[in-house]
Amino acid sequence: MLVFDKRAIEAKAAAVNDALATDDPVWQPIDPVPSGAVQVSGRLSAAGAGRFYWHGRITGDAVLSCRRCLADAAVHVEDEAHVIFAEPGSEETDDPDVQVLDKRSHQIDLRPTVREQWLLNVPSYAVCREDCKGICPTCGKDLNEGPCACPQARDSRWDALRKAQSKS
Repeated sequence: MLVFDKRAIEAKAAAVNDALATDDPVWQPIDPVPSGAVQVSGRLSAAGAGRFYWHGRITGDAVLSCRRCLADAAVHVEDEAHVIFAEPGSEETDDPDVQVLDKRSHQIDLRPTVREQWLLNVPSYAVCREDCKGICPTCGKDLNEGPCACPQARDSRWDALRKAQSKS
């Protein structure tokens, strides 16, 4: 369960041990959605009047496009989260790291916070393997499968260095 009653948390801290499914409506179409459910664990407790603290961990896997060859690249995401929730009007709400609670709601929904932590920790770029050769910029052939038939263009910016090297 990732939704908790504020009144119950004020009385006693709650253990968080659940998963955020890939088909949950909290995910946006542009998000790098995990390849499986994101595991969420930790503890949610009261931290004063109208304030709550969640210390937890998220773990999951995602499949991104390799930045060199565009093949699928698997990445593992893991993060330890420390989040403060506060009701509107408190002095903490000026802090961008504090999650503002809906004053009309009696619940704390961790799902948007888990999504945010996920997005902050999924790498922007991934490679399918360290020795990935990428694709040919001319014909688009995957160079991991072998060389392409394109003539190898020489970079003229290195000609002076090549001449100096050949004289040695």
